[in-house]
Amino acid sequence: MIHETISMFPLTNPVLKFSLLLFIILMAPYLFKKIKIPTTIGLIISGAIIGPHGINFMQRDSSIILYGTVGLLYIMFIAGLEIDLADFKKNSHKSVIFGVYSFLIPMILGIIGMYYLHNFSIMTSVLIASLFASHTLVTYPIVNTLGISKNRAVNITIGGTLVTDILALLVLTVIVGMSNSVINLQFWVDLVIKISMFTVVVALVLPKITRYFLKREDDNVSQYIFVLGIVFLSAFLAEIAGVEAIIGAFLAGLALNQLIPRASGLMNRIEFIGNALFIPIFLIGVGMLINFKTIFTDISTLFIGVTMIIIATGSKYLAAYLTQKSFKYTLDERRVIFGLSNSRVAATLAAVLVGYNLILGYDQNSEPIRLISEKVLDGTIFMILFTCTIASFATQKGAYNLSLLEKKSIDVNNPAEDERILIPISLPDNMNELIHLGLNLKSKGSANELFALRVLSSDVIDEKEEKIAKEMLDQAEQYVSATDHKLHKLMRYDINTGISITNVIKEYRITDLIIGLHHKKGLNDSFLGKLTENILSKTPVNTFIYHSIQPAHTMQRLVLVFPDHAEKEPGFQSIMNRIWNFCINNGLKVVIFSSQNTYKIIQLFKEKRSLETEFIEFSEWDDFLIVSSKIQENDGLMIIMSRVGMISYNSSMLKLSKYLVKYFSKNNYFLVYPLQNYNSKVASVSSNLFFMKNINSKLAFNRKDKL
Repeated sequence: MIHETISMFPLTNPVLKFSLLLFIILMAPYLFKKIKIPTTIGLIISGAIIGPHGINFMQRDSSIILYGTVGLLYIMFIAGLEIDLADFKKNSHKSVIFGVYSFLIPMILGIIGMYYLHNFSIMTSVLIASLFASHTLVTYPIVNTLGISKNRAVNITIGGTLVTDILALLVLTVIVGMSNSVINLQFWVDLVIKISMFTVVVALVLPKITRYFLKREDDNVSQYIFVLGIVFLSAFLAEIAGVEAIIGAFLAGLALNQLIPRASGLMNRIEFIGNALFIPIFLIGVGMLINFKTIFTDISTLFIGVTMIIIATGSKYLAAYLTQKSFKYTLDERRVIFGLSNSRVAATLAAVLVGYNLILGYDQNSEPIRLISEKVLDGTIFMILFTCTIASFATQKGAYNLSLLEKKSIDVNNPAEDERILIPISLPDNMNELIHLGLNLKSKGSANELFALRVLSSDVIDEKEEKIAKEMLDQAEQYVSATDHKLHKLMRYDINTGISITNVIKEYRITDLIIGLHHKKGLNDSFLGKLTENILSKTPVNTFIYHSIQPAHTMQRLVLVFPDHAEKEPGFQSIMNRIWNFCINNGLKVVIFSSQNTYKIIQLFKEKRSLETEFIEFSEWDDFLIVSSKIQENDGLMIIMSRVGMISYNSSMLKLSKYLVKYFSKNNYFLVYPLQNYNSKVASVSSNLFFMKNINSKLAFNRKDKL
């Protein structure tokens, strides 16, 4: 009986194998958290236990390799997708500096250590040193889970990873060329041409194709499959160009960064499937490579492994330390930089396997002489386990502390306020776009809520109309649930839709209202429509009127137009917070049309927001056509309006409808009416006075500083 049970292993039944993997993914994080071991390491250790070098429950066959490859590319893709592009560009020089530190220090120490301690040839020493230089963002899911993926330390580490891995893989390419005696001018010309063509395709062609597809296809499943296809196409093109697939996946993330909003169902699906399935299987597959028996039964292999761990870890720590001192970062930011850059898997495995498979000749016993021996291969696996373990603990510690710090810190220019966003829905055509706008305007926080309202304009219950209304609200809830947010569904019977909306605003203390632009039905019908005009006159909350032509996440820029004295409106602070949320979540560049005085105040909102902005001085609303000359295809236009008689009201606003219909009909545009008083419980006059007082004191300090 025992013999029959043993003969079942390794498992060959694909259903049973997959079931076992799922239970490991489910249970490993729970069990290892009990002994305070990060999930990443728990999955790797689980793989070592069940793998061919452990109890041999499962072989590292083609299915594990396939899922693992997908998981690795997923990690790199998500890292590129979630990076703050504005901050990335702003700190690109820091990424390059860190990348150089992270490459040169391991290379120098690695060559010296391998050449003098183990008497390897110079070519072998250089190749092993490149293993120390490269790293994989295995611990990125920890950073992502703790919500600090946009931290400056994370951004420069991700950018530096690109620099480091490209240089390390370039060393591998040169070593392979030297071993095959093909290093010449033609080799370098071909390499440069292929990499250049690959970069152009990924940076320019793939985003255009993706934008075209997302504009015309709103099916969730189709969007996900298309994006995944783009990722693997980019990874394949990278291999053709002579670099590793992980570089292609990362660049695909950067290329699609602006097209996949943070608060969207598509992003949620990408992260969910990766974190639930592909990434864990990749980590389990890494664990299956570990052979503890070989390492601890051969002293020379153990010595090589320990040497590799010391040099690899020490060099990356030194690179992180120099980066911290160069840019005056905190201790926890150094921990995160070190943690993210210390783990080795992808490029390291690629390089060591290439070196192992390079046969330089044969000895007297006809045994192959390899560029990298089997002992170095086993030592590399040993190094992978320890560097991933150390990296996980360092990342967990630093990221946790940074997460706590971000939660405790309060921006003095942005007093805390609850956000309750109401979205009346009447047409299925624009429902998802209005909800998308609401999701991207809101700030993070459990106190910030979304409400969807369907008003049945009748005092008599119509079962058919009620059924349609419930279906629309259910669809809206499903759309919001796909982004891990909650939607409150409201349905009202009322002869007067405007009064019903006004009553809901009062009842639920709504702070922001989002409505679609009225469809003009006749010559006597106004641009906004009587319903919208009635709502604006009776509800002083922030109001966004949205005209949608294309999905908001396919826009490239947002053109913002401010009237004079807009900064003096009571709702200016909250409006700016919403606008910046929208721009950051959709990765939009911002073009600002305003007076100099207004722009000075706007700049204060930019201080802690990484946004790429352009300023154009503008105050003559009678000459609004200047704006149309700057608008481009795929641009959105957002005009900050004012209710009649208010501080920033301009009579030229009455002419805007003609301009919008004539010159901006092919663009998304938003008319934004700021909140006009703070009589509700969700905000107070004192918070606005506090905000203005801080602005005035800050401006005074800046003027004093210049003097």
